[in-house]
Amino acid sequence: MSRYNAQAVEPKWQKAWDDAGVFEARRNPDQPKYYVLEMFPYPSGALHMGHVRNYTMGDVVARYKAAQGFAVLHPMGWDAFGLPAENAAMERKVHPGDWTYQNIDTMRGQFKALGLSIDWSREFATCDPEYYGQQQALFIDMMNAGLVARKTAVVNWDPVDMTVLANEQVENGRGWRSGAVVERKELTQWFFRISDMADELLDAIDTLEDWPEKVRLMQANWIGKSRGLELPFQLSTPLPGHDSVLCYTTRPDTLRGASFIAISPDHPLSRALEAENADLAAFNTECRRTGTSEEALEKAEKRGFDTGLTVKHPVFADQTLPVWVGNFVLMDYGSGAVFGCPAHDQRDLDFARKYDLPVANAFHMPGETADVGTEALVPPKTETVDYVDHFAGITTTTGQEAIDATIDWMEAKGLGTGQTKFRLRDWGVSRQRYWGCPIPVIHCDACGVVPERKENLPIELPKDVTFDRPGNPLDWHPTFRDCTCPSCGGAARRETDTMDTFVDSSWYYARFTAPRATTPTEADDVAYWMNVDQYIGGVEHAILHLLYSRFFARAMQRTGHLPKDAVEPFNALFTQGMVTHETYSTPGPSGSRIWHSPDQVIRTEEGATLANGSAVEVGPIIKMSKSKKNVVDPKDIVAQYGADTARWFVMSDSPPERDVEWTAAGADAAWKHLQRVWRLADEVSQSADDPSTSEGEEALSLRRLTHRTIKDMTSDIEDFAFNKAVARLYELTGAIAKAKPSPARREAMLIMARLMTPVTPHLAEEIWQHLGQEGLISQAPWPVADESLLVVSEIVMPVQINGKRRAELSVPADATKEQVEEMALADATVQKYLDGQTVRKLIVVPGRIVNVVV
Repeated sequence: MSRYNAQAVEPKWQKAWDDAGVFEARRNPDQPKYYVLEMFPYPSGALHMGHVRNYTMGDVVARYKAAQGFAVLHPMGWDAFGLPAENAAMERKVHPGDWTYQNIDTMRGQFKALGLSIDWSREFATCDPEYYGQQQALFIDMMNAGLVARKTAVVNWDPVDMTVLANEQVENGRGWRSGAVVERKELTQWFFRISDMADELLDAIDTLEDWPEKVRLMQANWIGKSRGLELPFQLSTPLPGHDSVLCYTTRPDTLRGASFIAISPDHPLSRALEAENADLAAFNTECRRTGTSEEALEKAEKRGFDTGLTVKHPVFADQTLPVWVGNFVLMDYGSGAVFGCPAHDQRDLDFARKYDLPVANAFHMPGETADVGTEALVPPKTETVDYVDHFAGITTTTGQEAIDATIDWMEAKGLGTGQTKFRLRDWGVSRQRYWGCPIPVIHCDACGVVPERKENLPIELPKDVTFDRPGNPLDWHPTFRDCTCPSCGGAARRETDTMDTFVDSSWYYARFTAPRATTPTEADDVAYWMNVDQYIGGVEHAILHLLYSRFFARAMQRTGHLPKDAVEPFNALFTQGMVTHETYSTPGPSGSRIWHSPDQVIRTEEGATLANGSAVEVGPIIKMSKSKKNVVDPKDIVAQYGADTARWFVMSDSPPERDVEWTAAGADAAWKHLQRVWRLADEVSQSADDPSTSEGEEALSLRRLTHRTIKDMTSDIEDFAFNKAVARLYELTGAIAKAKPSPARREAMLIMARLMTPVTPHLAEEIWQHLGQEGLISQAPWPVADESLLVVSEIVMPVQINGKRRAELSVPADATKEQVEEMALADATVQKYLDGQTVRKLIVVPGRIVNVVV
């Protein structure tokens, strides 16, 4: 009996696929296309099992669609710019590009070892000048289309590295690389005008029917459309240049409960006051050392500074409200000022209790009194509440109706203006770092800010840079920085900011359609391949990456780089679960834990130990993490079991949208199953079929199961129910193992090989060849179920008596409930177990089971 040797077989078939160009995408107007894309990886240098799961899912879909006759585009690239490469350059004294391309070479080899059906001829990295040069061309086109702006904004500033940090790069108020306390600083930055498309991006969410509902909701919340009221609060004592504080609120119906005004530390009034007040200046400076994101401000302790100023209530002339500077108020939302309504906002309530400010209830909750305790009364806008002595005459109504009525009343009185605003802000893309796409603009004293000429693109990053002093090396690189103005020919200075790496990943899907084109896209190719039919990736990218990609598709359409119907780049989206593993640790110094990788741990019935016998504590099952060392290296799995085992395991263990726990026992079981399949194939190849069995009931039953498996697996793959598809293959394997040699058994084995191809392509190819078939199974068509074999004339129903299975009943598939009851009671085996007892209840679940209670 031969044994399946994955280490010998898998490289053989990978070479055969390459030699035949099986996975090269070819544009064919006479053939339907299918574009499947996984979110491309960052070249960190090593794959993890999460990569294996993500890209195997895409591969299953790509191989299945190819077998169904589609022209399939399934490309791969690398999200290669960013700070990790600069960190590596400083730590290892190497160039970021050398480190990046070295990692790409390593990871490409790991991907190829998995047998993925990737069109490697389309591969690119975002740090390739060929790619980012076209990104620069896009930037210029977007400038000309009015989609780019240059303006002042408050940013996270690292005073040691002297660079802007994204919110994700601020950890506990400090820069992730330098550890310096981050400051909020005003800088002139480049922005994409995504807020101009806020309404369009929001409305189009309803068209994304094949996206997860939770992702659509996250997108809608991030865009954050709201209708509210903008109203001025007049200062009791006007100051030079400041006679009022303009506030924006989405709950104007609670104005009666206003007890203070809070302005941002960066509000013009606050800046004016801090010039004369050293204590306020110190407070504002401290506030500017926290992140700029809403999340960072939400988590920070709520702190305030009483300016001593007051404003007049716009409705109740006899009331004044104190003006505070609050560290929780964002300058870039609304007007940078809010009125505090402690009774109906938890943040405001906590602030009011801390600083002993009044708390006034604007309405009664059902069953509540006017008093407010430690919990704010925040009814949904759809809930009906009782408004107490409301100035606009509102009584019992829903929150939204009260909001609308209040806005109408305030506008009629000339006290405020209804406004529709969005949470979405323009996308700041300036980064003060070297390893990124240079922004293609020139600063000229005579001409101002002008774009580079396209014939001068790409503006390449110089390679002779050093990181021996803080800041952006491009700032002091004379041959890069100093240049000639493309408009007047005079001396000028090149922009030294580079682009946010989100830009690189916001249009790569379009570049894959023609990766060697001398323009960002090629009209015929992009018209044929776009949109992406199936996009696969982690839910952690559900907001910014997907939102920015949607914006870029619209920008590319408006600049002529995408067809008119490609405004939404991804027709369907699937967000996969994580791969998890239990953790292992031993006590460390001062109560710390020392983490150990799975390959260091010996598991026995008594527990877990290290090689030296030290007891190991087995911790919770969590996402694989380098810091906790609960990582299983795919190359070790491929070396031990083969790629198909890894692929089979990650597809079989749980629904793909849920987390999957990697266990050594599970991997070993998957390997043993695939060995069993190979032994069955070997038996079939060596057995002589008995023609007399070809028409028997056993053969017919096997053929029915085989063709039902075709039908069910087809639906499962279409529905991303990969674990169900694998379960059906387990069932078919068991049936083949029980069957006697026959043409039906050989047919079942050949069909099973074709059905296994998307999941275990190497084993499928080997079985196909072993059974004497011509060509590559990867180019064979997907099997089609024989509908005549799917018609069931009889079904077998188990019969339970008092909860125990006692008999099986063969009944016509169209038998009525009454007929099944009659047949069950007449069955000899059932009669034997009833033994004359009285039947108290008879329950028939049609097509499933008969329950008899005696």
